[in-house]
Amino acid sequence: MAMGLHISKLCRLGIGATAVCLSLALSIPAFAVDTVTVTVDQAKIVQIPPGTRTLIIGNPMIADVTLLKSGNTMIVTGKGFGETNMIALDADGNPVAESNILVVGDPRALVVQRGMDRQSYTCAPRCQPTAVLGDDNAFFNNVASQIQAHNADALAK
Repeated sequence: MAMGLHISKLCRLGIGATAVCLSLALSIPAFAVDTVTVTVDQAKIVQIPPGTRTLIIGNPMIADVTLLKSGNTMIVTGKGFGETNMIALDADGNPVAESNILVVGDPRALVVQRGMDRQSYTCAPRCQPTAVLGDDNAFFNNVASQIQAHNADALAK
């Protein structure tokens, strides 16, 4: 990181030709960016890059990370559809790894589109309505209220 700042400063000051600045900048080791794919509303176990002390998630509305106390593992949870990134820093704040996190829909889900209204169903083995991000409000709220009532009834017993 310090080398990157040093090269940037040299190039800004006009010391050296543009080709030299570009060649120096390209010689800085870059991280291979992996992609972690997770389904929305599901979690996935992922290894923490060696030397990591801090994890930064670009957009926590898309994905969330929970560090486990033992071992070098974390849980990545899909919160919303889309893509964000995760940066791992060492104890000195230097980057050690970067990953993209892609949050996708369940490939086994049945989606019914009626004009602008969307309804989602989980089909395993029979299709049942499920509340999924992106469904129309009336359908989503109806399914969510049924789930809440069912959970409240289960806790009351």
